[in-house]
Amino acid sequence: MSTITRIDPAGRADDRQSLEEFLTLQRQSVVVKATGLSDADAARVLLPSITTVSGLIRHLADVERSWFREVMNGETGIEYRWSEADPDGEFRVTADDSLAAILADYRAVWAESNEVIASHSLDDVCAGREGRFTLRWIMLHLIEETARHLGHIDILRELLDGVTGE
Repeated sequence: MSTITRIDPAGRADDRQSLEEFLTLQRQSVVVKATGLSDADAARVLLPSITTVSGLIRHLADVERSWFREVMNGETGIEYRWSEADPDGEFRVTADDSLAAILADYRAVWAESNEVIASHSLDDVCAGREGRFTLRWIMLHLIEETARHLGHIDILRELLDGVTGE
């Protein structure tokens, strides 16, 4: 498992600090769970679906870009691995896809997302999606989305090489 240090969210914090720290903890935990896998194992399909560790991490990267940059900030022209023709494009990985590169992209997304988070108050309304969401809602959604897929990664890791742990 990785030697990455994971944040320990403060037990007494305001909403913003709590949301930021729990999102960071989930992100870091994804990296911890994936670290140490070979590229081939990270791309190995173990389920009837095309779900893999690498695919889940690429999905999380694209989802963060979508929610923070496109939905919250209203940016356009952001490239995603999914498309109308291939809605599962980010999950299509092979043993030739580098887990290190996938993790580097995921970490780069954190910086992008954190810039968006820092530039808004929690009650600011998003520029996209007809203003249906606040930054607070988007952060809660990303914590939920990341934690859910972290659970999938945890199970896949155990199936791949038996590694378990927090």
